[in-house]
Amino acid sequence: MTLPYRIAMVGGRPAPIAGARELGIDVVLVHEEGRYDPAIARHCERVVHAPVNDGPAILAALRPLHEERPFDRVLTTSEPAGVAVGQVVTALGLPGVGEETARVLKDKRLTRERLAEHGLSPVRHRLLHSPRDAADFFTELGTGRAVVKPVDGAASRHILLVSSAHEAALAFKTIEQGGGSSALGEEYLEGPVVAADAFSLGGRHVVLGFSEYRINERFVEWEVSAPSRIAAPQEAALRELTVRLLDAVGLTEGPSYSEFVLTADGPRVLESHARLGGCGAPELARRAFGLDPARMLLTVPLGIEPLPETSPVPLGGAALRYLTPRPGTVTSVTVDEGLPGVVKRVPEGVANDLYLPFFDELKDHETGAAVALNPGEQVPELLTLAHASAGYVISSGRDADDAVDRCARVAEGIRIETDGVTAP
Repeated sequence: MTLPYRIAMVGGRPAPIAGARELGIDVVLVHEEGRYDPAIARHCERVVHAPVNDGPAILAALRPLHEERPFDRVLTTSEPAGVAVGQVVTALGLPGVGEETARVLKDKRLTRERLAEHGLSPVRHRLLHSPRDAADFFTELGTGRAVVKPVDGAASRHILLVSSAHEAALAFKTIEQGGGSSALGEEYLEGPVVAADAFSLGGRHVVLGFSEYRINERFVEWEVSAPSRIAAPQEAALRELTVRLLDAVGLTEGPSYSEFVLTADGPRVLESHARLGGCGAPELARRAFGLDPARMLLTVPLGIEPLPETSPVPLGGAALRYLTPRPGTVTSVTVDEGLPGVVKRVPEGVANDLYLPFFDELKDHETGAAVALNPGEQVPELLTLAHASAGYVISSGRDADDAVDRCARVAEGIRIETDGVTAP
């Protein structure tokens, strides 16, 4: 049976398309063979295979289907697929995030330049092409600290805080060794990090709510909670800046996830994304604010549900905390009896390639946890969000503090012991 709406969803682990049929939406999933759960196919009209970061390949797969029966939207929740999907959206003449906006948000230098053109969020920065460039930039800043990072990075990979010209040069070499030919130098922004979940339609932007991070020394978040307590004193300025940021980069439709540093001089944009947030952000927004960005991704652009007129009032709190055992080989895993909520474990011998295993199964539980590692497996050093592989705890609460406390109690009751020896 042909349903009223038809979309293509590119990538995603997992793709947020459960329940699409019940909403009247046919979904063509575009993914890489072996990189998705085959069970997702039951929610799809069909699955086609293509590299999710290859715009021409995706277009070649979708254009014949579009000519047979046009797609209403082509969407993604995947950072690597953003520019490729923008190319397809532009080529097919569809509403949504086109190639220009996708490129501006993917390339951190272009983001900074666009903000500067609009007089927003001043941050001293420079595109770096060599270790000498990096050293010179640090010296010219004269601030004592700077950040050197990839221009198109994700998941907090290779974000390097430097305190001397020599360290800046070494940081560039590290990025170069990781495959980068250039880097972005920025002044270091001192202050806590908060994020805004927002949704846009027809150029109108609604902030759904703010969350806050706790991060390690490598700028990798290990806990996210909502609503943000530290954002409250600057919330009006953050809302205005979010709207002006989205206007500046040309985003007119769909979800966005924008990160800010609350500096002594006011909020400054850290980065922004034309997609759902990571770290379970849509689920935290659903629990804390009562609106589900993952559902809105499907319903609002198609007119199935309206975009709210105003930001929601928080209903309570929510938090997600990663399990962070000492790096090394796992020697034992113990879970205390009587922990609140439900604790699920990936069975021994079963490979886990999901970023947040059991996530959908835990949505109906006030508090839940997933343990993803077993004896003999490796705990990597937490250098990027991709290394947060041991598991997590998620909880609702009366408010954000209560949700954070619940996560902490469960995390303390899950002990993943290691030998402290990391693999070479």
